[in-house]
Amino acid sequence: QVQLVESGGGLVQAGESLRLSCAASGRTFNLYRMSWFRQTPGKEREFAAAIRWSGGPVYYADSVKERFTISKDYAKNTVYLQMISLKPEDTAVYYCAASTEVVNGDRRKDANAYKYWGQGTQVTVSS
Repeated sequence: QVQLVESGGGLVQAGESLRLSCAASGRTFNLYRMSWFRQTPGKEREFAAAIRWSGGPVYYADSVKERFTISKDYAKNTVYLQMISLKPEDTAVYYCAASTEVVNGDRRKDANAYKYWGQGTQVTVSS
């Protein structure tokens, strides 16, 4: 089992920044892909960013490219999502997700490809 705990959400004004954290514990040696998704009421979870647990290339949704940065601290088993120039449309619950299977290509954006999920952290951006 793997546990994921997100933190760092909050209320900010448009143009400001936030950094989300996702701390992983348990059998993390089985992990392959770590991603951030976000969800607003009545909508499906939307892919935001992805990184391999072992590092390597990162991937972003077009809507967050050049504003969000995903990274990993190997010593702390923690994945971060640095968000700058936040917009009201970034308002959502942000979830950290982890896969144990190989997840590449378009599957990176598929929430069903991920086995473990955090509890979510609310990000609210006011205009």
